[in-house]
Amino acid sequence: MKRFLTIAVLLLCATLTFAQAGAIMLGHRGGRNEQDENTLAAFRNAWAAGIHSFETDMRLSKDGAIIIAHDTSLLRTCGIDKTVERLTAKELRKIKTKQGNPLLFLDDLLDFFKDKKGLYVEFEMKTEETNLYPDDAIAAYCDKVYAMIKAKIPADANWSLTSFDERALAYQHAHHPDAVLQLITGKPCSAPVISQAKKLGVQRIACWLNSSNRRDVKLAHDNGLQVNLWPGSKLEDTLLALYMGADFLCTDVPIAMKKYFEEHPPYFPVRF
Repeated sequence: MKRFLTIAVLLLCATLTFAQAGAIMLGHRGGRNEQDENTLAAFRNAWAAGIHSFETDMRLSKDGAIIIAHDTSLLRTCGIDKTVERLTAKELRKIKTKQGNPLLFLDDLLDFFKDKKGLYVEFEMKTEETNLYPDDAIAAYCDKVYAMIKAKIPADANWSLTSFDERALAYQHAHHPDAVLQLITGKPCSAPVISQAKKLGVQRIACWLNSSNRRDVKLAHDNGLQVNLWPGSKLEDTLLALYMGADFLCTDVPIAMKKYFEEHPPYFPVRF
C-alpha cells in the first residue's frame, strides 16, 4: 500500500508538472489475467467491456495457417504437450483450451475486428525460436501476416507489427515500409535499446517496466520513438508506467484498469 501511495503521488506531481498527450492501454492477449487468453471469447468480452486496444501473438501451423497463440507448446493453455508449429490447421481446430474455448486463427480474429471503430492492435510475430523459424522461413511468414492484416483490418484502425526477433522486423522494414514496427525487449528502456531500435528502423520500443525510468523514456521520445512499458499485472504497474511517460501500456487487467480510471479520472487522456 505504501508503494502504491508513493507512485500515486509521483504520478499526480508529474501530471501537474509535465505536459503529456496521453497513453493507450492494451489488453495483453485480450487481458490474460481476466480472460481465457488469445481466444475469440477474450476479445469479444473485452470489447463489450469497452476495451478497444489489444496485443496478440501469431504463430504458424505446420501447413501454413496463422494461429493466435503465445506459447509454442499447448501445455499451459490447453493441457496438451504438443507444439503449435508441428500441427496442421485441421488438428489445431480440434483442440480446446482448458476453459473450453477453441483455438483462434488470425482470419477469425480479423473477421471479428472488421467492423470495429477506434481499434488499435499490436500483432506480435512469434518467430524468435530459430529451430522453428529458420532464416529461410522468415520472408514467407512476414509476407503472409502483413498481407492478411492489411487486407482485413479496418481502414481507420491503428495497428503495428511487433517482435523480439530482429530478423522479422528487418524484413518488414525492408519489404513493407508502410508497416508500423515495434521492437520488444525484456530489458528496461535504455540508451542501448534505443540505439538498437534506431538501427532497425522501428518506430516503437516495448521495454521491461521494472528498472525503466522517466529519463530514458524521455531519451527515447527525443529520438523519435514511442515507448510501451510491460508487463502491467497490477494497478501500481500502470500508474508507474504513466508516471514514466509511456505512450502504450500492455496490461493483463484492462477491464479492471478501465473501471479504476472511470472512478478516478486521470489528468491526461487514457485510451483503452
